[in-house]
Amino acid sequence: MSMSKLTVSTLAICALAGAASARDNVQIAGSSTVLPYAAIVAEAFGENFDFPTPVVESGGSSSGLKRFCEGVGDTTIDIANASRAIKSSEIEACAANGVTDIIEVRIGYDGIVFASDVNSNDFAFSPTDWFLALSNTILVDGAMVENPNTTWEKVNASFPDQPIQAFVPGTKHGTREVFEDKVILEGCEATGAFEAIMAANGGDKKAAEGACIELRTDGRSVDIDGDYTETLARIESDANSIGVFGLSFYENNTDKLRVATMNDVVPSTESIATGEYPVSRPLYFYIKAAHIGVIPGVKEYAEFFVADEIAGPDGPLAEYGLVSDPELAETQGIVSDEAPM
Repeated sequence: MSMSKLTVSTLAICALAGAASARDNVQIAGSSTVLPYAAIVAEAFGENFDFPTPVVESGGSSSGLKRFCEGVGDTTIDIANASRAIKSSEIEACAANGVTDIIEVRIGYDGIVFASDVNSNDFAFSPTDWFLALSNTILVDGAMVENPNTTWEKVNASFPDQPIQAFVPGTKHGTREVFEDKVILEGCEATGAFEAIMAANGGDKKAAEGACIELRTDGRSVDIDGDYTETLARIESDANSIGVFGLSFYENNTDKLRVATMNDVVPSTESIATGEYPVSRPLYFYIKAAHIGVIPGVKEYAEFFVADEIAGPDGPLAEYGLVSDPELAETQGIVSDEAPM
């Protein structure tokens, strides 16, 4: 075979095999929502197996998947954590860099919740409320105008006369995308703004979606690029503010936070498991198949993560707040068979 016929993937795998001894621990990065679960598993894995404890870093789903797609080799991460499914554009970026066999592992479900200081006002939100509070433009008297709302009372007459101040995940976080799609966009559609924007843009659905989820930039909506601990710190310094969190983080900080309902449903593992709570999403990690059998412990870590004793309804991840996947056995089979997407 001539060198010109060797694919990027083949060359990368050969390089990985030749340099395998350079690294003997699993390296993981990505979602701050998945981070605490991965940290629990990594610590237990290091204690119970003859492998070094995996290194788990945060940074957000998009950031983790970008690092994951940088290529194959011991200088690249083995696993990317994500609070959303990998995008087709990311799969293409991976393939361009030789990452062609990707194993998708769904670990369970989590909810997105809206919480404020534990001593603050109660809120019963709907997607419409959040759209009217945070969207850059809203529909007023049949026309799209710059968002004039400055207090929650102006958004909804049943709310207190409290300044709008929200801390939301930054754009590199998977939680942000779910917040945009399941809250802001739904609110946009419910108010009629989506149709108005479509009409003004010649029926361009993509343009309408983009306009709907464009958040205001006057300081009332603040992007948080760090993890949920940063959002919590912001709320602790401003009792009038409200933050967007993962359910598990809230459930581990109920002494500091007061959670709001969404569509009159209290977020909980039970309401997410039944599908009653409207703002929930599956959580994932992605394995670089080329690293299995080369970087020690990659497959073993993944199998341990999705074992009944760990990710099942009675395991430590459920105890921390993960909603167990009813199809966990199928996921276990995917990992065991090393079945790529």
